[in-house]
Amino acid sequence: MLPIRTLPQLLLERAAENPSRLVERHKHRGIWREYTYADLLDNVRAFALGLHAMGLKPGETLAIIGENEPEHFWAEFAALALGGKAVSLYPDLTAAEAEFLLADSEAVYLVAQDQEQVDKGLAVLANVPGLRRIIYWDDTGMWSYQQEVLTTFEAVQDEGRKRHAAEPQLFATLVAAGKPDDIAVLSYTSGTTGKPKGVVITHRYLIDNAHRLITATGAKPGMEYLTYIAPAWGTEQLFGITIGMVLPLVVNFPEGPEEVLGNLRELAVEMLLFAPRQWESLAATIQARMLDAGKMRQRIYNWGVEVGRQVNVARLDGKPVPLSARLAYPLAEALVLKPLRDKLGLTRAKVALSGGSTMAPDVFRLFHAIGVPLRNLYGATEIGIVTIHQGARYDLETVGHWVDVHPEAGGKLEWKLSEDGELLVRGGSFFQGYYKKPDKSAERITDGWYHTGDAVSMTDSGELVFLERIDDLRKLRSGERFPPQFIETRLRFSPFIKDIMTLGDETRDYIGALINIDMSVVSRWAEDRNIGFSTFTDLSQKPEVAALVREEIARVNSFLPEPARVRRFANFPKELDPDEGELTRTRKLRREFLLERYGALIDGLYDGGDKVTVEIPVTYQDGRRGALVARVEIHDVEPGAAQRQPNREKLRAAG
Repeated sequence: MLPIRTLPQLLLERAAENPSRLVERHKHRGIWREYTYADLLDNVRAFALGLHAMGLKPGETLAIIGENEPEHFWAEFAALALGGKAVSLYPDLTAAEAEFLLADSEAVYLVAQDQEQVDKGLAVLANVPGLRRIIYWDDTGMWSYQQEVLTTFEAVQDEGRKRHAAEPQLFATLVAAGKPDDIAVLSYTSGTTGKPKGVVITHRYLIDNAHRLITATGAKPGMEYLTYIAPAWGTEQLFGITIGMVLPLVVNFPEGPEEVLGNLRELAVEMLLFAPRQWESLAATIQARMLDAGKMRQRIYNWGVEVGRQVNVARLDGKPVPLSARLAYPLAEALVLKPLRDKLGLTRAKVALSGGSTMAPDVFRLFHAIGVPLRNLYGATEIGIVTIHQGARYDLETVGHWVDVHPEAGGKLEWKLSEDGELLVRGGSFFQGYYKKPDKSAERITDGWYHTGDAVSMTDSGELVFLERIDDLRKLRSGERFPPQFIETRLRFSPFIKDIMTLGDETRDYIGALINIDMSVVSRWAEDRNIGFSTFTDLSQKPEVAALVREEIARVNSFLPEPARVRRFANFPKELDPDEGELTRTRKLRREFLLERYGALIDGLYDGGDKVTVEIPVTYQDGRRGALVARVEIHDVEPGAAQRQPNREKLRAAG
């Protein structure tokens, strides 16, 4: 069991016990560089003492922006060793978004990866009064930067090593002063309903949640782990940062975001965590590649996956496996399933997890069919991980059983439902409120119960079923309620659909949808059929693409009750973009913003017309602003369905 300590205290203990143990590996310029506990300690200690010499004091904030690379993790450990707190920023934040987080977290130093991130820091420096220095670790393209506020990661470490040589016990003394209830991390919410809020996370919280995950998943020391999810997301703070260092895992840093799939296949890691969008993207990749395959290969693939489904999914559900499937499985494994896992880099996956939002059970079933034991987890940054699929059998329609908390972290997890069906949770190591926002904290906690904002139910076997965000459950004019996320997660299983926003409220008679097609998949589909196109806008409005999307919506509609079916849809004329404010950095829809931006298109879905001209503001990569003017086609899923729906509701009202 992990003892409750601060992370730097655990680092010192582990490095003393086994200094030569491999804990990190980074592919840099085509070569894997390996780091032992001794290497990790040396790099963290050098950077920490360098920061100490620069004046970082206990309680102050160190901000870090960049991709998942060792320096990112070392910088966080270093800040914690000094009694400071760390805040990680998503690397694709705009300068304005970074400015808000730097100011709100009261950051005094910014550790930046490269020229791109340094430029953001320099652009907002004058607007963040407390920001004293910018430190960067990749000096590519930085030769002409002469600002006094800049210094290199290596220079800070050099100063730290000098300090350690002069005072060998200083680092240990600083680390020993830490306490488990010290603030370790500010993890900012995604900001879907307003400005992001800094969730205050302590060392106790981190160790408690690491304990929950290790005991629930059976993770073992030495497992290979790929760190891909940004540490700005609280879940990666638990996996790559905490479990990775104290279990330990061998934390593998990919060469870059574009090389993740290649590095994943090269490593064949045993443990990995992706958000649902990444798992959906992998599933879409499988399906998209099969679209390019010949008829015979498609038949063999479909046969192999079906055999895998009959064996692996049946066992998961506790159902008998047909004799024919048991006999065919070794051949299916050799011809289809193992080669498929190899292509995805999942041949050794033992702990494969999805978290962050809901995902269609069809995606889970596909991965289980090919032999990947994908599990769901559920929680929130404020309360940590509370449920995970556990054991050999679990229901893919759920988000798992409740986890056990660390004995030193507080009472066991408890739950109850409010009168309106909202899940309330207490127990374990809670967050310590939102940073400098006691009013916002009070809104979410009542008598020790955290209001999750989620509508849930519980199965007879004790597994939690996520239904919908309470605020997102919607009602049509007829009074019929529908769950938009249920529809959206199942439609995103289609390889042709990247994002979808369902529409409908008490002023509407039926459900509409705006579709963001997957350009990479749909463009290949169109090319295979000799359908010419020039831009995303052109492709999205092709009648053949509309027919393709219509088929996908009709397939999902077949599983839904009549009032919950999508009646009309349109394809977005441009790809949704976080830089435009249309998505959060975790690729969640900013619904309120989209409702306003695409208001004319939404009105067109409900006024019975078949096309709308829209003008959408856009920002180009060079910072210039302009507008996209496009004629967007509107389509019925079933001919006349939208027109029939109001009449049906009138009859119901009259009756």
